[in-house]
Amino acid sequence: MDKKIRIDKWLWMVRLFKTRTMASEACQAGKVKIAGINCKPSREIKQEDKIQVRIGQLLKSVKVLDIPKSRLPAKQVVDFYEDLTPPEEYERVKMLRTQAVEYRKHGLGRPTKRDRRQLEYLKDFLSNSDSY
Repeated sequence: MDKKIRIDKWLWMVRLFKTRTMASEACQAGKVKIAGINCKPSREIKQEDKIQVRIGQLLKSVKVLDIPKSRLPAKQVVDFYEDLTPPEEYERVKMLRTQAVEYRKHGLGRPTKRDRRQLEYLKDFLSNSDSY
């Protein structure tokens, strides 16, 4: 008997998303694909499915190994999915993060409200620029 579970619930259980709501919203926004096809949060998955998840700048590819009964402790997650993401993808994200580091000269004081809003806009723009 094949075990099946909703994709949003599985993503939350294996700690790819902090909340089930976030997992569901990612599915609705087209950031979760199974076999290259966008999926709804209610889509059922089974063992051996390959899933692509966009988390910020990172495009993470995983293979479902098993379906847990409940949300897992972080140490047990490795038993339930295999990370297929190439190391180059992690390097690319690391480089993007180091390029977008906030820098203020010493002595300028705290950023103004306007400065802070511009920084937030820039960070948001950079984190969403690679959406597929």
